[in-house]
Amino acid sequence: MHRRLLTWFGMLSLAIAVASLATRAQTPAASQRTSTSPRTPWGDPDLQGVWDYATMTPLERPRELAEKGVLTDEEAAAYERQFFERQKVGFNTAGPVWWDKAGLANRRTSLIVDPPNGRIPALTPEAQKRAAALAQARRERGPADTVEDLGLGVRCLQFATAGPPMLPAMYNNNVQIFQTRQVVALFNEMIHDTRIVPMDGRPHGTIRQWMGDSRGHWEGSTLVVDTVNFTDKTSFRGSDENLHLVERFTRVDRNTIEYRFTVDDPTAWTQSWSAAFPMHATAALIYEYACHEGNALSLLGILKSARAEEKTADR
Repeated sequence: MHRRLLTWFGMLSLAIAVASLATRAQTPAASQRTSTSPRTPWGDPDLQGVWDYATMTPLERPRELAEKGVLTDEEAAAYERQFFERQKVGFNTAGPVWWDKAGLANRRTSLIVDPPNGRIPALTPEAQKRAAALAQARRERGPADTVEDLGLGVRCLQFATAGPPMLPAMYNNNVQIFQTRQVVALFNEMIHDTRIVPMDGRPHGTIRQWMGDSRGHWEGSTLVVDTVNFTDKTSFRGSDENLHLVERFTRVDRNTIEYRFTVDDPTAWTQSWSAAFPMHATAALIYEYACHEGNALSLLGILKSARAEEKTADR
């Protein structure tokens, strides 16, 4: 469920952005084309609308399921029951009333489709050393010594589930897609970021950004989004600034887009890997995710509490 307080300013800002994109899109309608999927007036596959990608299928296949990529109907039903029971006990960010009640995607046991074992490949030796050094630094400094010791999600700068690449979470699994001839805009409900993807063939820029630098093109009916130039702070499952992300959006019917992404980072993993899951058309509205950038009041409380604990420990 998507329950977030609307603010007039937030909705006005979105309306202005959408109006700007729509203005650029006003071109003479292309000749009528025969297609099983909708087309824009200028002839591109039409991906516009709100799409729900909620699923309880985990990114990685649980080790106890080994090489079992797909469950039977009975196994899937049992897995889903057990999943919600575990979440009721162990998930503390929000209660069950907030969750998207989605089942397994096509009874699959992992979103990862390559490698076939459904697991993220091993880190390179260099990446393992970096991870160990970061973990040791955190142990020495404590979890809240300074603001930058806290994660990007805690600081409301970037959520791993919002991407890129996008990943299903417990709630806010909606993305709205806008299109013009020149750009595609991907507006995520989670943390409320909008990614602008130029479609005019321009080369990648040179500035590193939180969400990388994206460029798009069409391969038949598939939107391909190529993203590089991530910062060294936006690590995705162990990646570094050399992450190269390729996303594919394929509208397989009027109500379904297949979303597939491939990540490659030779200084992080021993091989590239890919994940895929469906996104379903929905009439649901996207509400504002009211998480202030920097999360100032929460961070103030966290840091004050850490200092108070340190004083108590010194006594």
